Amino acid sequence: MLIALASVFLTVPCPAADADDESWQLKFQSTGVVQYKPGFSAAYSGSNSLLTNHEYSRTVTATLFAGFRPWRGGELYVNPEMALGVPFSDLQGLGGFNNGEIARTSGPDPHFYRARFFLRQTWGLGGESETLESDQNQLAGTVDARRVVLTLGNVSAIDIFDDNKYSHEPRRQFLNWTLMAAGAWDYPADARGYTWGAALEYITPQWALRAGRFEMPKDSNGLPLNSRIMSSYGDVIEAERGYTLAGQSGRIRLLAFRNQAVMGSFSDAIAQGAATGTTPDITQVRTSHSKRGGGINIEHDLSENTGLFLRANASDGATEEFAFTEVDRSLSAGAVFKGARWGRASDELGVAAVVNGLSSSHRNYLALGGLGFFLGDGHLSYRAEQIVETYYSLNFAKRFWFSLDYQYVRNPGYNADRGPANFFGLRLHFEI
Repeated sequence: MLIALASVFLTVPCPAADADDESWQLKFQSTGVVQYKPGFSAAYSGSNSLLTNHEYSRTVTATLFAGFRPWRGGELYVNPEMALGVPFSDLQGLGGFNNGEIARTSGPDPHFYRARFFLRQTWGLGGESETLESDQNQLAGTVDARRVVLTLGNVSAIDIFDDNKYSHEPRRQFLNWTLMAAGAWDYPADARGYTWGAALEYITPQWALRAGRFEMPKDSNGLPLNSRIMSSYGDVIEAERGYTLAGQSGRIRLLAFRNQAVMGSFSDAIAQGAATGTTPDITQVRTSHSKRGGGINIEHDLSENTGLFLRANASDGATEEFAFTEVDRSLSAGAVFKGARWGRASDELGVAAVVNGLSSSHRNYLALGGLGFFLGDGHLSYRAEQIVETYYSLNFAKRFWFSLDYQYVRNPGYNADRGPANFFGLRLHFEI
């Protein structure tokens, strides 16, 4: 598909390439995370519970970022990736999981795969120019500050949507899933976090509008994607606006989404269980459903070396989670402090808090003994899941960062009869 579109793009007027524009790139990252969970108390446990005994978890990822300009205005990227991981409790028992580097297909042995393969086409609309720095999947160069950008191919939806410069990247920032993205956005992805689709953006210096459609997995949290993108899809639209408040800049993003897939409804499962005298089972009532939701995402520069962020998001919570995690509403906020404040310019300290919640039908389903993909204690004394995370990232060499991370989870899996749980982590990140 990408090659077939080349002839179309070559006929569209694009800005001439600047002599200083980067024509190709090769970049690399590797991240290792080791975490420890001490034992904790619980009144009971189920088949999908976070285990009460002490556990260790580890992940390693390595990614090659290769890109080049096939024609004016076009960029083509491919990312081979390796991942291995051993999660806590078989990746069960939490809404806000503790490591954004863990994939649902992880195992103790390395898995090699293609993470991304996509085309980015930019059409400049004239006026002022903007300089883009060389970065992973971004060629350095000069572009029009007002432009239209099409991204097409194999990507992660959160590469394009729900960005936040203080809370988005688990390889360098907060590790928790509900801090790297909007927890209630069941963003379309396979079990590794990637999908196929397209997004179109209109970008200006002060605001942007973007929309996209992406493939959903064939099964809940499965690896194979459903290529029938007209009947099974994840649609998302986002409006972004820059602002200045008390002399400091910030950005606010409003996101709305609609997913369509063969999913189970919690109320249908409860009704079937009552009619048959059995425990409700979401997998037995799957049919075509849609899930809708949205949220707000704010980043604000409090000073040159301090930034604040906030996310608030919710879905209708009527159907099972299908591609991300079991969160129907989420509120997160935090602060990031740059090390220049204490003479360590490349270090960083982050502190954040999250409150995750479930819809009434979702919690009733779990209270009756139903199992989700991630949750199921056999019973439920519902309370919001509360998370605090803090990390310190030490830049001990030019391209190496070592981080200490701590997460406290109260009511793990939304259950007041279990926990709290503590997670202590070490992270080593390298990039070139």
